[in-house]
Formats: sequence, C-alpha cells, structure tokens
Amino acid sequence: MSGKKRIVKELGEITSSPPDGMRVRLVDESDVHIWEIFMDGPEQSVYSGGTFRLVLTLPKDYPFKPPILAFQTKIYHPNVSNDDKGSMCLGMLRSDEWKPPNKILAVLNMARNLLVEPNPDDAVETGIAEQYKSNRKEFEKTAKDWTKKYANAKK
Repeated sequence: MSGKKRIVKELGEITSSPPDGMRVRLVDESDVHIWEIFMDGPEQSVYSGGTFRLVLTLPKDYPFKPPILAFQTKIYHPNVSNDDKGSMCLGMLRSDEWKPPNKILAVLNMARNLLVEPNPDDAVETGIAEQYKSNRKEFEKTAKDWTKKYANAKK
C-alpha cells in the first residue's frame, strides 16, 4: 500500500470513528499530508475545559518516517515547546523509535494521554518539568490559567 493510500485509509478510520474528545479534518482537502486536530483537554487533567488545536504533518515517505505533531494553541506543558512551533516531545515520534506499523490513532491517543500525565523525564521545557516535579500546585495553577487564556476558543 502506498503511503498516500495508507494516509487516506487512516484518515477515513479516524474521521468515521474519532478518538475521544478529538475532531480531525484536513487543513486543505487537496493535501492529505496535513491534518488539523481539535483536542479537548481531558476531564481528569489540568487542561479540562480547553480545546487545543494541533497540526499533524505527515512526511511524503510516511509510514517509514514519523509524523510531526505540533500544538498551535499555547499550552503550559513540560512535553510541548513553549515557542511558536509547539513541538511535542513524544518518544514514538522520534525517527529512531518510529516503526512503520505505528498508526496515527496511536499518536493522537498518546498525545492526549500526555495531557493527563506529563512525562517530566522526557521534557522539552525543562523549567516546566522541574516545576511539575517540585511544585505541582504552582504548575497546575499556571497550566489552568494558560488553558483559560489560550484554549477557550470552542469550535
């Protein structure tokens, strides 16, 4: 199966039965390589009540190269870069850990699980990770404030 066929198949599966708290669509109908994801902050997390916009970019040689997942909505999280890229640090998305049988659905579920349980030991924002470990109350307060401030645009 060619990469494009597989992408179309995975997109079909995800749009017909989307993961909990997520809506997925193509940014541009003519390009199956760029997906827009709206992810609701999980109820049991400090991001609850927010809706985050992410962009998933699939390389031309997918599934042999991992997709890139980036938060477009600012989020206070140890595993998401605090710059305009919003890069997400997910083990399975590293080129040395990515395996062609991995599915986009697994990537999305893993990203959502990181909102419930950040991984401070694999942080892209070390300051936030330190705060998460040493002062959880302060971390949670800031994460909730950012969620209210940036992630409240309901779609």
